[in-house]
Amino acid sequence: MSSTEHTIISPAILYWGTPVVLITSENEDGTSNIAPMSSAWWIGHSCMLGLDAESKTTQNILRTNECVLNLPSDSMGDHVNKLADTTGSNPVSDSKASRNYKFVKDKWTRAGLHPQPSSFVTPLRIAECPVQMECRVVQVNGLLKDLPDRSGLALAIEVRVLRVHVLQSLRMEGHPNRVDPDKWRPLIMSFQELYGLKDGKVIPSVLGRIGEEKYRALTRSDVKKLPGDDDDQIAAVEGVA
Repeated sequence: MSSTEHTIISPAILYWGTPVVLITSENEDGTSNIAPMSSAWWIGHSCMLGLDAESKTTQNILRTNECVLNLPSDSMGDHVNKLADTTGSNPVSDSKASRNYKFVKDKWTRAGLHPQPSSFVTPLRIAECPVQMECRVVQVNGLLKDLPDRSGLALAIEVRVLRVHVLQSLRMEGHPNRVDPDKWRPLIMSFQELYGLKDGKVIPSVLGRIGEEKYRALTRSDVKKLPGDDDDQIAAVEGVA
């Protein structure tokens, strides 16, 4: 088969490569929850977050309408890994238990991170992260609406960025409100592995130990058939051929 020929596959996840975000939110008792995620994108000062509807982070955000989006640099892979298989929910949900997640109450200590107060929201900022964005919820949309038995399992939460904090070293000289992209080195997650803006993984990823097929259930419905639902089988057959 030619290397220029396209083939059909059906990945269980479509993490093509986006920045890792450490979301800080406030628990009911006033303590903090910290959760790594990478399903986030920005336009203007709005950000869309794709989150598990049952996660502790999601519950906290929906209850308080606030969070802080902290962006780690590519040197912070170890901090992220220490949080990657943890949850603030107790008991641990069945879905996360199947992926060997464990409940951790004090995630600051777990990850070796330190809090900073925020200006406009209650959740704390992470001092070690070069970029921190204080946010307030704008609207919440349920995802997977085309799959009747999966509808609402994930949410798209739009948040408004109220204030951006960056390290002085990231600012572009001569431009008071610009980040110098030659100095900013985000931590990128691509198909559960951690990368920077350079060749090779920056550190082996804890999430990379989880088989991607564990996420297959969110890709299709058990009660409604859609075009392409069997593409994983096509790819399997072609792979054997």
